[in-house]
Amino acid sequence: VQLQASGGGLVQAGGSLRLFCAASGEIFSINVMGWYRQAPGKQRELVATITRTGSTNYADSVKGRFTISGENAKNTAYLQMDSLKPEDTAVYYCNCNAVALGTWRPREYWGKGTLVTVSS
Repeated sequence: VQLQASGGGLVQAGGSLRLFCAASGEIFSINVMGWYRQAPGKQRELVATITRTGSTNYADSVKGRFTISGENAKNTAYLQMDSLKPEDTAVYYCNCNAVALGTWRPREYWGKGTLVTVSS
Protein backbone atom coordinates (compact mmCIF):
# COMPACT_ATOMS: atom_id res chain seq x y z
CA VAL A 1 0.00 0.00 0.00
CA GLN A 2 1.43 3.36 -1.00
CA LEU A 3 0.22 6.82 -0.08
CA GLN A 4 0.82 9.86 -2.23
CA ALA A 5 0.16 13.28 -0.74
CA SER A 6 0.16 16.66 -2.42
CA GLY A 7 -1.11 20.20 -2.00
CA GLY A 8 1.31 21.74 0.43
CA GLY A 9 2.85 25.14 -0.10
CA LEU A 10 3.35 28.64 1.22
CA VAL A 11 0.36 30.72 2.23
CA GLN A 12 -0.24 33.84 4.26
CA ALA A 13 -2.01 33.71 7.59
CA GLY A 14 -5.74 33.60 7.09
CA GLY A 15 -5.39 31.82 3.77
CA SER A 16 -6.41 28.34 2.67
CA LEU A 17 -4.80 25.21 1.31
CA ARG A 18 -6.21 21.85 0.28
CA LEU A 19 -4.20 18.68 0.78
CA PHE A 20 -4.84 15.56 -1.23
CA CYS A 21 -3.91 11.97 -0.45
CA ALA A 22 -4.36 8.89 -2.61
CA ALA A 23 -3.78 5.31 -1.54
CA SER A 24 -2.76 2.77 -4.14
CA GLY A 25 -1.44 -0.76 -4.42
CA GLU A 26 -2.87 -4.07 -3.33
CA ILE A 27 -5.54 -2.79 -1.01
CA PHE A 28 -8.24 -5.01 0.39
CA SER A 29 -9.84 -2.36 2.56
CA ILE A 30 -9.10 0.94 4.21
CA ASN A 31 -10.51 1.48 7.68
CA VAL A 32 -9.29 4.99 8.39
CA MET A 33 -7.47 7.72 6.49
CA GLY A 34 -6.02 10.74 8.13
CA TRP A 35 -3.50 13.51 8.36
CA TYR A 36 -0.80 14.06 10.92
CA ARG A 37 1.72 16.86 11.14
CA GLN A 38 5.13 17.49 12.59
CA ALA A 39 6.47 20.94 13.25
CA PRO A 40 10.20 21.56 13.72
CA GLY A 41 11.33 20.36 17.11
CA LYS A 42 7.96 18.84 17.93
CA GLN A 43 6.46 15.39 17.90
CA ARG A 44 4.14 14.22 15.17
CA GLU A 45 0.53 14.93 16.09
CA LEU A 46 -2.90 14.01 14.84
CA VAL A 47 -4.65 16.58 12.70
CA ALA A 48 -7.77 14.80 11.45
CA THR A 49 -9.06 11.35 10.56
CA ILE A 50 -12.01 9.94 8.66
CA THR A 51 -13.30 6.40 8.86
CA ARG A 52 -14.69 4.25 6.09
CA THR A 53 -18.18 5.11 7.33
CA GLY A 54 -17.49 8.83 7.29
CA SER A 55 -16.92 9.52 10.97
CA THR A 56 -14.41 12.29 11.51
CA ASN A 57 -12.11 13.30 14.33
CA TYR A 58 -10.12 16.52 14.67
CA ALA A 59 -7.42 17.90 16.89
CA ASP A 60 -8.79 20.66 19.07
CA SER A 61 -6.36 23.12 17.50
CA VAL A 62 -7.91 22.74 14.04
CA LYS A 63 -11.59 22.26 14.83
CA GLY A 64 -13.73 24.72 12.93
CA ARG A 65 -10.90 25.55 10.52
CA PHE A 66 -9.99 22.23 8.87
CA THR A 67 -12.31 19.78 7.15
CA ILE A 68 -11.40 16.22 6.21
CA SER A 69 -13.31 14.34 3.54
CA GLY A 70 -12.80 11.19 1.56
CA GLU A 71 -13.95 9.08 -1.35
CA ASN A 72 -13.96 5.41 -0.42
CA ALA A 73 -14.26 4.19 -4.00
CA LYS A 74 -11.13 6.09 -4.98
CA ASN A 75 -9.18 5.51 -1.76
CA THR A 76 -8.59 9.23 -1.46
CA ALA A 77 -8.79 11.80 1.29
CA TYR A 78 -8.74 15.56 1.31
CA LEU A 79 -7.91 18.07 4.00
CA GLN A 80 -9.35 21.52 3.46
CA MET A 81 -7.44 23.97 5.63
CA ASP A 82 -8.96 27.42 6.12
CA SER A 83 -8.04 30.35 8.36
CA LEU A 84 -4.49 29.09 8.49
CA LYS A 85 -2.23 30.30 11.27
CA PRO A 86 1.57 30.41 11.49
CA GLU A 87 1.38 27.67 14.10
CA ASP A 88 -0.07 25.37 11.45
CA THR A 89 3.33 25.37 9.76
CA ALA A 90 4.54 21.77 9.63
CA VAL A 91 5.17 18.79 7.43
CA TYR A 92 1.82 17.08 6.91
CA TYR A 93 1.72 13.32 6.56
CA CYS A 94 -1.04 11.23 5.09
CA ASN A 95 -1.82 8.04 7.00
CA CYS A 96 -4.14 5.11 6.59
CA ASN A 97 -5.09 2.02 8.54
CA ALA A 98 -5.62 -0.62 5.90
CA VAL A 99 -5.69 -4.31 5.13
CA ALA A 100 -3.54 -5.28 2.18
CA LEU A 101 -4.56 -8.03 -0.22
CA GLY A 102 -3.39 -11.42 0.94
CA THR A 103 -3.29 -10.36 4.58
CA TRP A 104 -5.88 -10.14 7.29
CA ARG A 105 -4.37 -7.83 9.87
CA PRO A 106 -4.77 -4.08 9.42
CA ARG A 107 -1.65 -1.97 9.73
CA GLU A 108 -0.61 1.63 9.49
CA TYR A 109 0.81 3.10 6.31
CA TRP A 110 2.46 6.48 5.89
CA GLY A 111 3.07 8.70 2.92
CA LYS A 112 5.91 11.11 2.42
CA GLY A 113 5.15 14.45 3.96
CA THR A 114 4.11 17.64 2.26
CA LEU A 115 5.30 20.94 3.69
CA VAL A 116 2.80 23.60 4.69
CA THR A 117 4.24 27.00 5.56
CA VAL A 118 2.03 29.78 6.89
CA SER A 119 3.61 33.21 6.99
CA SER A 120 2.50 35.90 9.42
